[in-house]
Order: sequence, then structure tokens, then C-alpha cells
Amino acid sequence: MNVDTKIYGVTPPISTATPTSKENELNELLIKELKIRGSFESEAATKKRVEVLNILQKMTEEFVYKVSKKRNMSEGMAKDAGGKIFTFGSYRLGVYGPGSDIDTLVVVPKHVTRNDFFEVFYDILKSRPELEEIAPVPDAFVPIIKLEFAGISIDLIFAKLDTPRVPRDLTLNDKNLLKNIDEKDLRALNGTRVTDEILTLVPKPTVFKHALRCIKMWAQQRAIYANVYGFPGGVAWAMLVARICQLYPNAVSAVIVEKFFHIYSQWSWPQPVLLKQIEDGPLQVRVWNPRLYALDRQHKMPVITPAYPSMCATHNITSSTQKIILEELQRGINVMNGIILGKKSWSDLFERNDFFHRYKFYLCVVAATKSSADEHLKYSGMVESKLRLLVQKLESVDGIELAHPYVKSFENSFYCKNDDDIKSVINSYGTLEGDEITKNLPKTIEVGTTNPFELHLTKLFIGLKLDLQKDGDKKLDIQYPCSEFFNICKGWQDFQAEKHFIQIRNVKLYDLSNDVYIENEQRPVKPIKRKRTVSKNEGTKKPKSLSSIAA
Repeated sequence: MNVDTKIYGVTPPISTATPTSKENELNELLIKELKIRGSFESEAATKKRVEVLNILQKMTEEFVYKVSKKRNMSEGMAKDAGGKIFTFGSYRLGVYGPGSDIDTLVVVPKHVTRNDFFEVFYDILKSRPELEEIAPVPDAFVPIIKLEFAGISIDLIFAKLDTPRVPRDLTLNDKNLLKNIDEKDLRALNGTRVTDEILTLVPKPTVFKHALRCIKMWAQQRAIYANVYGFPGGVAWAMLVARICQLYPNAVSAVIVEKFFHIYSQWSWPQPVLLKQIEDGPLQVRVWNPRLYALDRQHKMPVITPAYPSMCATHNITSSTQKIILEELQRGINVMNGIILGKKSWSDLFERNDFFHRYKFYLCVVAATKSSADEHLKYSGMVESKLRLLVQKLESVDGIELAHPYVKSFENSFYCKNDDDIKSVINSYGTLEGDEITKNLPKTIEVGTTNPFELHLTKLFIGLKLDLQKDGDKKLDIQYPCSEFFNICKGWQDFQAEKHFIQIRNVKLYDLSNDVYIENEQRPVKPIKRKRTVSKNEGTKKPKSLSSIAA
């Protein structure tokens, strides 16, 4: 085996030892387990992805050409204006599996606008026979078009450079390309720039990719993979794995995974995880610096992106989600010790989370829309993005030890005859009573049905770990954080009281104890495919009481 002596990262390696025969054997067992669990995609499916990306490249050039002609450019200049797609995320890192999205960036020259992207490019996409589903989200933090194209889920984002043309051989590693662009374009470009930097900063890319597949699967199974809910997202987990690869440059993936749990469970948080020293650059933009910025000092588990301008990829982590992550890292150590001793197997590491059997009390947040599926997609997405703010407010309540958000939403749609039906569903949804009411409501309607009301619902759950013992029979009062959360949601610029609804109610463990109740939820609104299986556990100690919640 080649021994890597180059220093990667901000410190020398901890060990440059080459793998032992036992470590190689453990590594083979890990890769075998990943294959059994369907982590790797077939060659034919991967080839199809390449074909789809080639089609998207041609469509991007067509898009830029059409806009260029609209701007009265000559035929030659319009054809020369170019346009190029880049990938980022799991596809670019080479850790995608069957059903994974392709994160795709559309880069265009300076005369093409974001409005053009949501109008002209949207129309080009709509005209394609391969298109199965499309959902533009122009108001997102990073504006996006989500689509299903030839059976593949694609997230398309947009970035405009301050250049007259974007040739096919363009790369994004030149920091000067970031000059004179707006913040949304900068965020969009950084997805690809960060992914590309990560791949150059690891000693052995194949070792990194197998270790990352393992950690991603572990984090997904343990329900700690979701940036929007206050856990690390894909890029953060990738950087965390990459740093361990730098510290053990000659290790196999199984060893990287073992060291991952040991090192991060003992890490001196909030000391940042860095893959390289933070760089200066040509822009007047904020680079992560806790000595200068008070907000940066509040980051609990900072993982810093390597591409300029460096940002914290884990700024959403709260006190509660940090505790949950550290608990899972400790569990990872225990399982890894068992694997090394031959008492456990890799499948034990990937055991399904027990969220719906862990706590005695849960909050169920219900977002409802009396309108179209597209309208609900925007509203529920906004509520989802604000859930971590409710978690933070709950953390400050006396008697709440932990507020644990679940990383997936549960969605359903019904047709109601009148406003009374709608009120009845919204007021009880998320409970067994609500389950009974919706059982008799149609999910489809016949053509010609008069005045049907379309109702879309999203459920989000927060598990509560309470500590009321020391205060005797004290009741828990969470009306204030819930009221604050309602105000945040109702303050959304597109909120309309006659069609958007928000409710919070407390749900006992017995309401969730039937797996069918959770698993049988249908998700007709969002095109993202998610598994919703949960497993059983013994639960936790019963707290004394929970007060009613203002709705």
C-alpha cells in the first residue's frame, strides 16, 4: 500500500500507520454491509444520470441562447454566451446511492437574470417529455427548482457571474469569479466550490468516500441528518469525515469510522473543525470569525467550509441537538468497540432510531393549507425552516431538559365538503381522534364534483425530555414559546389567515405507540422520497404533568 507522507489540514497527522490485516478484514465487512443495504448504485443507473446531466447541459445552453436573443444580441454572440452546469453534494462527492437527488448548479453570464431562470428555463423544462414533476421555489434562502426528470430527482439552483460568457471549460476555483455578484449567487456557487475543495483536501478519495457512505447512513438511520432541523447536513458530515481522513492519511475506511466517533465525542467544542486555514479574498463579505462576530461565537459545533468565503455549515445546531449528536457519537463508540471485539456487526451501527418510543411527551406541529399542493409546499417549507426556532425557545423553558426535533415531516391531503370539515380536521389532526376523522375523507375526487375544498397537512414532531422532579408538582408552561412560534409563522410575508393554519398540540407516547399510525402516512405533496419506518424502545421515565398548549 502507498504510504502518504504529505500533511493535509491544519495540523500534522495523528498516525501514519498502514492498516493491519484485521483492519482490512473489518473494512471488507463494512463495504459488504454497505452493498447489502443498497448504498451503491448500479452501473446502468449511474450511466442514466450522466445522460440526464448531458441533456441539462444542452438545455442550459438553449436557455442562455434564448435570453441572449431576447436581449437583442447577435446570433454569434448569443451562441457564444454559453452556460454550464456543475454538480455538488453527494453526486459530486461520489457517495450517491439509488434514488439520490442530483444537486445541480446552472451558471450563466451576466445578462441572464434569476427571473429568466424561473420563467424561460422553467418553460424549457416544462416542454420536455422527460419531465414528471416540477416545483419552483423562488423565495427560498437559495432559490431552487425541484424536479423529477426521467425518473431522477434534481435540485436546480442558479448563479450569475459578472462575465459576458460562460464557456464549457470554465472552472469555479478562481476567487475573482466571485466579484460583483449578489449574496444568493455567492451561496449557490459555494456549494460546488466547497465540494470540489473537500475532494482535494483528503489523502485517499476512495477511503474518504466509503467512510462517508457509512457515516451518512449511520446519521440518517439515527435521525441526526438534517441541517434545517438543527443537525449537520450532507456537506457538514462530509467535512467531519474528511478531517479524520487528514488525521489518519493511510488508514482504511473502517478505521476512519472508528476514529470519527472517538475524536468528535471528545472534541473541545466549540473549537472549530477546519480542513485548511481560513483564507482572505477579494470580496467585502463576512468570513467566519468568532473574534469579530458575536453570532459566530454562538455556534455550538462549528464546522467551517474550506472554500472562500469560509462559513459555518452547522450554525443551526441548538443546545438540544448538540446533546443528541454527542449521545449518538457515544453510542457509536460503544458499537464500534463491540465490532472490533467481534461481539457486534456493522448492521448494529445502522440500527433504526427510536425517536417515537423515546419520550413520554411530544409536541405535534401541524401546518395546514386550504389551497393547492404548490401553495402548501411553500407554506409547509417555511414552517419546517422555522421549527428549530421553536426548539430554541423550548430549551429556555424551566423544566425542559431537551427538545428533540424529528428530521422528517409527515404529510397528507384530503378533500373536504365545507369549512366545518376543514376546521374539524385541523383541530384534531395529529391525534388518534384526528386519524379517525380523516379516515372517511376522500383523497381524490371525481371530475365535476362541486365546490370541493382541497386541504393539505404537514405534521412535525418534537420529543420533550422533562425534568420536573425537583420542583414537586410544578406544571410545565410552554404557552409563551408556542405563541412566539405562531407569531413567526403568521408573520410570513405570504401568510393568509383564511387559507394558512398552524397548530401545536401535545401528544402522549401511547398516541404514537402504533407504528402503523406513523408509517402509513402518505406524502403526496412534496416530491422528495423519504422512508418513515420507526422502531420500538422502552421509552423514558414519566414526568409529572404537561400543561395545555395555546393553539
